[in-house]
Amino acid sequence: MPGCLVFNSKVSEHNLYDHRPYLLNQDDYQRVCRIPKREGANFRDLPGVKKRVKLPSGKPLVPDYAMTFVPGTSSTPFGRLWWDETVPTVVTRAEPHNQTIVFLVQDRVLTICENARLQGFPYYYKLLGPIKERYIQVGNAVGIPVARALGYSLALALKGLSGDEPLFALLEDFPKIADATSPEVYL
Repeated sequence: MPGCLVFNSKVSEHNLYDHRPYLLNQDDYQRVCRIPKREGANFRDLPGVKKRVKLPSGKPLVPDYAMTFVPGTSSTPFGRLWWDETVPTVVTRAEPHNQTIVFLVQDRVLTICENARLQGFPYYYKLLGPIKERYIQVGNAVGIPVARALGYSLALALKGLSGDEPLFALLEDFPKIADATSPEVYL
């Protein structure tokens, strides 16, 4: 895989690479520090949502983009993850401005290593390049389990070993999009 090194696991079985978070600017760090360490916490828990509060830099504690993001209804800016939640998506930018990426009980965003593990990378993968580029590599990657499943299915199809029967069945109450007659349903 370009941009990474895969080491012999016997040599590196005790090494953990890239377990360092993106360095936030001072204003964003102060915002993250004020997000409560509880389930569902986000920028709406900051003082300054109703009455504007300023940071020492003079910028608002709750930035304008957070107030207007998805017509003021979004809860993802500066969102704190929680133990039983899934990460909506791994992205290329490790900035908390428009996503839930703040670590559960520490005042930081997810590390490169944590994002890589979410994408299915083994802990011994070592990504190369500056920190920002490593986040981009992980965010642009197809999850390893997904890539394996796609490759396996493609290999079966190419060898003529896959039939017309489904490999799995959807739940009975799953929406039946195939029954729709209007193309607007797919938009």
